[in-house]
Amino acid sequence: MKTPLFIIVYFFFAFPLLAQNSTDIVYLSTTESLQQRQAPSWYNNAKFGIFIHWGLYSVPAWATPTTTPDKVTNWRAFYENNPYAEWYLNSLRINGSPTQLYHEKKYGKSFDYYDFKDTLITKTAQWNANSWADIFSKAGAQYVVLTTKHHDGFVMYPSKIANPFMAKDAITSQRDYVGELCKAIREKQMKFGVYYSGGLDWTFNQSPITNLWPDLFESIPKSIAYTIYADCQVHELIRLYKPDILWNDVNYPKNGDVLGIFSELFNLNPSALVNDRWGQYQELTNFTTPEYKVMDSLVTKKWETCRGIGYSFGYNQVENDQQLLSSNELVNLFIDIISKNGNLLLNIGPKADGTIPENQLKRLNDLGNWLQMNSEGVYDSHAWKTPATKLKDGTEIRFTQKKQDLFVFLLSSTKEKTIKIPFCKITKKTRATFYGNTVETLAIEVLNDGIMIKLPEKMDFKFAKMIKISDIINE
Repeated sequence: MKTPLFIIVYFFFAFPLLAQNSTDIVYLSTTESLQQRQAPSWYNNAKFGIFIHWGLYSVPAWATPTTTPDKVTNWRAFYENNPYAEWYLNSLRINGSPTQLYHEKKYGKSFDYYDFKDTLITKTAQWNANSWADIFSKAGAQYVVLTTKHHDGFVMYPSKIANPFMAKDAITSQRDYVGELCKAIREKQMKFGVYYSGGLDWTFNQSPITNLWPDLFESIPKSIAYTIYADCQVHELIRLYKPDILWNDVNYPKNGDVLGIFSELFNLNPSALVNDRWGQYQELTNFTTPEYKVMDSLVTKKWETCRGIGYSFGYNQVENDQQLLSSNELVNLFIDIISKNGNLLLNIGPKADGTIPENQLKRLNDLGNWLQMNSEGVYDSHAWKTPATKLKDGTEIRFTQKKQDLFVFLLSSTKEKTIKIPFCKITKKTRATFYGNTVETLAIEVLNDGIMIKLPEKMDFKFAKMIKISDIINE
């Protein structure tokens, strides 16, 4: 009796490579074994990561910048006028959509989406991963997550897993963009993660998604062929790059080898994490991933907001500053997120040649400059007893804490002369230090229910300002 192909594939890709494990702990592909694992602390301390959407869709780089998904009231209209440029192929398949009309006028009806590969290869000839690593490091990012396969199915590394519906040359890059960036990022002492579209692959299901429900999740390929394909490819990514984050999207095939994937990942990289978009085994995931949303209050389980600087993840040539967060909005968004136990995974949409658009680059540089002055209240910090308060004039205040130090962030200018900090008890060694154009010590008044901090007479409020209150009493 011959052994079934699926069993052969399973054991080849899913069985953990125990000999390569760098710890004494071995995780089996069972919930019981995987539940014993403690999440590594580096991710909670990192606070800021870079997301990168870069692929075939970066060549046309076109979408209608209508709105962000957190503001959608009509999902059918959203998909017909999809602001996500990385959804170009899906939008192209919707009859009468603005993308279809644009594509036919620009490239012609007979031009196939996958023919953009030739342009991508040509344009990226001069791309150097080290330039990205330099930019992200200076911006203050602690980890980077790259799209290895988005919903269009195109693979950004020389995968050996055959796609049954597409020729290898058409669907797979021969240049290892993933490996080059992985090396460059880790040389800068940042963590490296991979994004994989486990739930959607438009080479297996060519019917366009036109509504959120039931279209989106019903579009997940259900064939055993796709399950094997996705399983093998994810195991391949784990073995090739040993990612620090495995970031799946839009669920995963229900009969997929999720437990085998998790166990192999954690055995090969004990400091790795997985996100929550698998549709199953939520108790084994390490963080949740709201998209273009921020939690309203402090959340105990670690979470990560992912979003573009503008309305799109992939580069959209139509977007301008009207759709992009300003640098000030970006800084305030970041502070708001970390005060509530979150991380920010900020997306960069490079052009087809790998250059980062100037309006995105400026915001990265501004955030990086702000972090240089205020990093002490960001990295390795955690949420305080309360994430936020307001001054009498409505000025928003956010808090973080690190050991015995409390950090207070003013998100905008204020005419108030003092800030009341509730629930705060101090010692004789407590000092309040303001970080602005100059660093100065502030007066502290002890109250029955907290303390009062006297603000500087003059403050330049181009970006949020930080006050460090050292040596507080934790209760």
